[in-house]
Amino acid sequence: MTFSIVALDPRTKALGVAVSTAGPAVGSVVPHVEEDVGAIATQAKTNILYGVEGLRLLKTGLSPEDALKTMLSKDKEREKRQVIIIDARERISAFTGNENVEWKGHLIGKNHVVAGNMLVGRRVIEAMHEMFEAKEGNLAERLLKALEAGQQAGGDKRGRMSAALLVADKRWKSETNPLLDLRVDAHLDPVRELCRVYVDSRGYLQVSE
Repeated sequence: MTFSIVALDPRTKALGVAVSTAGPAVGSVVPHVEEDVGAIATQAKTNILYGVEGLRLLKTGLSPEDALKTMLSKDKEREKRQVIIIDARERISAFTGNENVEWKGHLIGKNHVVAGNMLVGRRVIEAMHEMFEAKEGNLAERLLKALEAGQQAGGDKRGRMSAALLVADKRWKSETNPLLDLRVDAHLDPVRELCRVYVDSRGYLQVSE
């Protein structure tokens, strides 16, 4: 019921997630990011422990592939999950359970992975992948452009309601604001609104290029 992207900027080491769905408050459950550790999106029949435990396992030294295998092995409902992970060492892992609603799937690219379920079709994640690879700028902006491309390609086949952007970028963080955490919890055009909020927040948050 969601489309998302997790990514790393190998130059700045920024990590982030962008996501949108037809349900409310997606930013409170799907995206998980920790500086110098990794970025995770946990969706479909969302279990936030894949984000919380996933980051913990990455911090112990496990690769995204081994961390994901460890979590899936303990989950009786794993075939209803969709999880994508990238770590600070540019390693990626992704899982789309067989019981996700069509269209479902994921696509791994250079320093990013996109995924979705209950989409209008595969073109949604293909458009996100293509835009992310073509777009220049900071990681937050590339993630937002990818999310826009996914929505323009049809997005969630049920409609649209919420969107979120979560990024850790040490170039602009402060001790009191370690993450760029922007959310649109209920809106008729959430991706566009999220982009507007980002633009309005840039000066205040001192987001650099």
